[in-house]
Amino acid sequence: MCWTAAWPPRSHPVCDPPPPAPKIYHWGRLGPCLDHYAVMGNPIGHSLSPDIHAAFARETDQPIRYTAELVPLEGLTAAVTAFFGAGGKGLNVTLPFKQAAFRLCRRPSERARVAGAVNTLWCSPDGVFHGDNTDGAGLVRDLIGNHDTRLAGLRVLVLGAGGAVRGVLGPILEERPAAVVCANRTLSNALDLGRDFQGLGLVEVCDFSGLAGREFDVIVNGTSASLAGRLPPLPDGILRKGGCCYDLVYARLPTPFVQWGVRQGASLAIDGLGMLVEQAAESFFLWRGVRPRTRPVIERLRDRRNQSSAASIGT
Repeated sequence: MCWTAAWPPRSHPVCDPPPPAPKIYHWGRLGPCLDHYAVMGNPIGHSLSPDIHAAFARETDQPIRYTAELVPLEGLTAAVTAFFGAGGKGLNVTLPFKQAAFRLCRRPSERARVAGAVNTLWCSPDGVFHGDNTDGAGLVRDLIGNHDTRLAGLRVLVLGAGGAVRGVLGPILEERPAAVVCANRTLSNALDLGRDFQGLGLVEVCDFSGLAGREFDVIVNGTSASLAGRLPPLPDGILRKGGCCYDLVYARLPTPFVQWGVRQGASLAIDGLGMLVEQAAESFFLWRGVRPRTRPVIERLRDRRNQSSAASIGT
């Protein structure tokens, strides 16, 4: 079962009501104002989130506008406070701010608390910031719903021990795989990760040299290597023939990890574009109480990707 959240309520009043706005036409609806949502990051120009949420709004007839906001590296608290103070309804947060966003939240969800990172924010009427992490739900929903790949009973290898991995590890464990191994270049970071998640299930950790001679059904790359066009130092033979390779990074061309998976005989070797859309749909559901269809958006974005060669991860 995919891990989803049944809260918060359908609508979330903000700290202060927005000022009156002129009536404007937007996605087939004539109304007095549009609820403002945004994604904050640095850099942010690459973000596909405005396009994704615009598609969701058109499909579900929700009166929203969604913008991308470049935030100074030390300016997240001020930016978030100003956004909600001006009547903003909800935020996505991407690199490098997910851990800082978690520290802003007085009421994080359980999956955000376990991950220590937040990618979705809203403000309750009492002025308290709430936060959730939808990354892992997006990954699992993409694997199960779009690629018919279930993790239950499988041997799963997760590469990396940073924020991207912390966002997806809890939902992976919720799927009850037979074994989960986290491999990282720095063993001490992997050990910290294993301790932090031990309450959700057994996570074995090792450095990359400890993978030789082992075999896995699913390998998830949560390192940043693909952003630099590199491949983690993986030995050949660790992917079961016909297994699955999933890179959290998405790019126009197959990432080095996806290419490696194909060479290793993977039946499914894909990047993180589907996860990006699915985690956005989870955020949209938390804010609006409506779950949009994702497959048409994924297909449209895949068709458009040949216009850019940049690699990205997250929102």
